[in-house]
This record gives sequence, C-alpha cells and structure tokens, in this order.
Amino acid sequence: MRYFIEFSYNGKAYHGWQNQPNAISVQEVLEKALSTILKTEISTMGAGRTDAGVHAAQMFAHFDFKGDIASIDLVYRLNSFLPHDIAVSEVFQVDAEAHARFHALRRTYHYKISTSKNVFDYDFTYQVQLSLDLEAMNEACKILLEYKDFQCFSKSNTDVKTYNCDIKDAYWTKSSNQLIFTITADRFLRNMVRAIVGTMINIGLGKQKPEDLRKIITSKNRSEAGFSAPAHGLYLVEIEYPERIKIDI
Repeated sequence: MRYFIEFSYNGKAYHGWQNQPNAISVQEVLEKALSTILKTEISTMGAGRTDAGVHAAQMFAHFDFKGDIASIDLVYRLNSFLPHDIAVSEVFQVDAEAHARFHALRRTYHYKISTSKNVFDYDFTYQVQLSLDLEAMNEACKILLEYKDFQCFSKSNTDVKTYNCDIKDAYWTKSSNQLIFTITADRFLRNMVRAIVGTMINIGLGKQKPEDLRKIITSKNRSEAGFSAPAHGLYLVEIEYPERIKIDI
C-alpha cells in the first residue's frame, strides 16, 4: 500500500531535502526513522527538492509499505523518534499510483525579509535594513505573470527538459517589520525563487526598474538576473493535490 506523509522542517541543519552522498539531508533522517519504526527498509519520494538551508512549513513524500499502519500511532512514534527540527503532522493512505511529486498541482513559497535588525529572526529571515520600494517590487510581480520561460532564474547547468513554469500568483506584503514574498506555480526551477527575490531586491533598491524585468526574462541568461537571496529566508509553505488522491481508512 502507498502512503503520503505530511511534515515540516527547519532546514538550517540540513543540506536540503534530497539524499546527498556526503551531507545530511531531511530525506535521510526521515527514511531512517520510518525504517526503524516499521522494521523494514523504507524509501521515500518527496514532492520536490529544497536547497540547503531552506525551510518547509508543509512538505509531502510518499512511501510504500506492505503492512498495515492503522494500528500503529505512526505520527506520535515518528515525532518521538525524529529530531526537534522535523515534525510529522499526518500519514494517510493514497491510491497505489499516487505520486508526491508528479501529482502536485501547485506549490507556494514564502520569502521573508526583516527590515530591521532582529536577533531572534536572524536564522529565519534575510535582514535588509535599507529601504525597499514595495510598490515597484509589486509592479515587477505583475510582469512575472506575463511569462512562462524562466531560464534566466534557473541555476546554471541544470539538467531539465523545460524551463517553463506557470506562475499563478506573485506579490509582496508588509507585516510589521517584515516583507513577505508569496509565489505560487505548478513547478519551480532550481534556485528560481531565490533568484527572483534577489532581482526584486535590486528593483526595490532602485538599482533597476520594474520594466527591466522583461529584458532579464527574455535574455534567458542567469547573469542578467539579480543575486541569489540567502536560503534561510525561504519557506515552502503549501503543496496542493487533487482531492481524490486520499483514501479514507
């Protein structure tokens, strides 16, 4: 039977979600916990990758297990076994063909910027104490929605079949001393959100105009876009699946 597991993690201590040969990953720690509790080797498939240091408020993965987990309080046992920076919220049975990555309809990220020095937010937001023009940054967001090919924001030498992404929504909001960038799309390229944020910061600082974004996107050249914003300000916050994917047990 196939199961989906919903969880969250603080990415500070991990080299991203996906297993790495010489670095600790969230996937490695989660698979070890599942394998220990279920007493068999468990492999997981995540909904996508997150880079080293990126956080996830909501992440999904699927795994196959021949036994019945209905009688096991798996969420409680996993949370007791896992370290403090990974938390499981639900495990549920899905259709045998359900796929955590390929069946995701859309994903939403937040990027958080602190506009004043805050010692408690230091590891979880990018601190920019210079004044940023939020109106100009939101003008640039509207331009993003006009395009599909975002090769200019992709990590160089990435092996992908297409650079097309369908961005559903993108906007900046202000909350107290934080600026929060929200972006939703069907898929994202490696480093894409952080590259967009770096470009938006340049626009917010007046180094570039919102209209300059058109030239950047059509260039398909990563060097034309802005810097890659630090990973610790980025959060995967929501993944949406078809309702029919879940089986009531």
